[in-house]
Amino acid sequence: MVNKLFTVDLNKPLVFQVGYLGEAYSEWVHQPVVSKEGPRFFANDFCELFTRTLWWVVPLVWLPVVCWFVTMSVQMGLTPSTAALALVGGIFIWTLLEYTLHRFLFHMKTTSYWGNTLHYLLHGCHHKHPMDGLRLVFPPVATAILCVPVWTVIRLLSTPSTAPAVFGGGLLGYVIYDVTHFYLHHGKPSKGLTKGLKRYHMSHHFRVQTVGFGITSSFWDRVFGTFPSTGAAERIK
Repeated sequence: MVNKLFTVDLNKPLVFQVGYLGEAYSEWVHQPVVSKEGPRFFANDFCELFTRTLWWVVPLVWLPVVCWFVTMSVQMGLTPSTAALALVGGIFIWTLLEYTLHRFLFHMKTTSYWGNTLHYLLHGCHHKHPMDGLRLVFPPVATAILCVPVWTVIRLLSTPSTAPAVFGGGLLGYVIYDVTHFYLHHGKPSKGLTKGLKRYHMSHHFRVQTVGFGITSSFWDRVFGTFPSTGAAERIK
């Protein structure tokens, strides 16, 4: 139910406010505030600390883990060439996971108090404050939690020696995704692939949020028919 009497105060911690918007939450969260100054999420300083992550923390934390998983596969008998193929396969799997999570989880419709609250923490905050540089990448703790089910599925579907390299590839794909995502918001590409990707992603933020779910590429958007119209993308400068 829409709470027509409730107004979010952007000068106060937001996380426990947005739930009260009810059915009005989706409209509110897709009206971006274009400022590099990020809002406060929690009144508690300890909780607030875990919501902010510098972009370079992602490769710093996870690239050694990628190397460790690939090395594990080689030590278990996989040849370097086969491990490299498994790594590439993991990256490809990530691209589908990236698209699927963004389309069906990050853009799920919520109206309940806790549904709105969780969605805001997961992705809504990024659409409301798309230039908040400290909340563009996933905190390592959140990534580690999400890695558990992914690792479990890969281990069940792969051979013992292949699973670590495939998982390492998926994790490498994630690192590329998060770093690319940060660059698309704060970098200034002048030409080529990165300029096209930036225009494509900004179209998702500022024109039509129901299409353009790929970040590192538009491949799956083209496969599943969610590629934005040419005109919508080109009008974003």
